[in-house]
Amino acid sequence: VYGRLKLKAISEAIRVVPHFPKPGIMFQDITTLLLDHKAFKYTVDIFVDRYRHMNISAVAGVEARGFMFGPPIALAIGAKFVPLRKPGKLPGGVISEEYVLEYGTDCLEMHVEAVQPGERVLVIDDLVATGGTLSAAISLLERVGAEVVECACVIGLPEVKGHCKLNGKPLYVLVEPRQ
Repeated sequence: VYGRLKLKAISEAIRVVPHFPKPGIMFQDITTLLLDHKAFKYTVDIFVDRYRHMNISAVAGVEARGFMFGPPIALAIGAKFVPLRKPGKLPGGVISEEYVLEYGTDCLEMHVEAVQPGERVLVIDDLVATGGTLSAAISLLERVGAEVVECACVIGLPEVKGHCKLNGKPLYVLVEPRQ
C-alpha cells in the first residue's frame, strides 16, 4: 500500500503540457517532479531499493533527463555515473551509436574508457516511448563488453510498460504517462 501511495505521488508530481513541443503531444514534464522533494526522493528510493543488491557498477544516464535520476541512484548503490550524451558534448575519445527516430536519426556518445568489459550497468532515462534511445544505449554499452542488467524509466507508455524487451533486456517503469 505504501508503495502505491509513493507511485501516486510520483505520478501526480509530473506536469502534463499539452501540444508541446508540437501539436498532439502530451509532454510529460518531470521538472515539476524535481521541484517536489518528496516525490523526487520516492522516485530515487524506489530505484535504489530495486538495484541496491544487483552488483551494478555503473549507472548510465541518457542525456538530458537521465542525468537527473542517474547520479543520486549511482551514489546510493555505490556505482559510478556514466553520461550518455548527444554528439559533440564529450571531450576526448568517444564511441557513438546512431539510432532512428520517427522524424530522422539521432546519436548517443560515451567516453571510450568509461565502462570496462564485464561491468554490470543500469541504463536510466525519464521516459520510454518506442525504446529507440534505450536500445541505442544498450548497443553502445554492449560494444565495449558491458553487461546491461536492466533499463529503468520513471514514465513508460502502457504498451511498453512491463511488456517491452529492449535488445533482450528487461525494462522497469514506475508510472504511466498522465493525460
